[in-house]
Amino acid sequence: MDSKVKIARIAGFLYLLIIIFGLIAQIFVRDNLVDYDNATTTAKNILASEFWYRFGFVSELLMLVCDIGVTTILYILLKDTSRNLSLLSTLFRLSSIIILSVAALTHYAALSFLKGSNYLDVFTSSQLNAFALLSIRLHGTGYNISLLFFGFHLIILGFLIYQSRLFKKFLGILLLIGGICYIANSFIWFLFPDLVKLIYPAIIIPCAIGEWIFCFWLLIKGVAVPKIKTLN
Repeated sequence: MDSKVKIARIAGFLYLLIIIFGLIAQIFVRDNLVDYDNATTTAKNILASEFWYRFGFVSELLMLVCDIGVTTILYILLKDTSRNLSLLSTLFRLSSIIILSVAALTHYAALSFLKGSNYLDVFTSSQLNAFALLSIRLHGTGYNISLLFFGFHLIILGFLIYQSRLFKKFLGILLLIGGICYIANSFIWFLFPDLVKLIYPAIIIPCAIGEWIFCFWLLIKGVAVPKIKTLN
């Protein structure tokens, strides 16, 4: 049981890194440098902060590496609760990681368009700027596909945690709600794109709350250790 507490805390630390690297890549890099409606402004921002843009890409890769560690540890912790459901949860999360790994190429591809390699001379600078912005916007599409799979992972994970004796039941409920919100966000993003900006905070905030609480629970508490009864 002590070993489970230790690996649970390792998972919490890796989960914290996932959150930090994810915030850097999306909030502090893409959302800071990219004007999703203006290709010229986006190109100028990226070229003026090229290293920072590259660091955002590396941050996303590190986030994915850490996520593989968290996925493995969660399977180890929960396989005794239900091996089949734990495996299914793992497969959904790994699918999400793989999809986002492929989508990460579109973040980096923007630099290929903007750096002006000789073989791109057949295109005008305006066209290359547009290609770069299109590439970044495709990253958002790939991200939302990955979140769909991640949402199903969270629903199963929430159920497993609710059933497990290693965690408090409210953690499972929070993650289950977060999973439903992630799935709803992805479907709305694809089916009703005009509604995304209106309802985005209401959908994403429950996801963030559940994951943040679960992250710090793992980091601080680890897992529940059953009390050993002693004879007086």
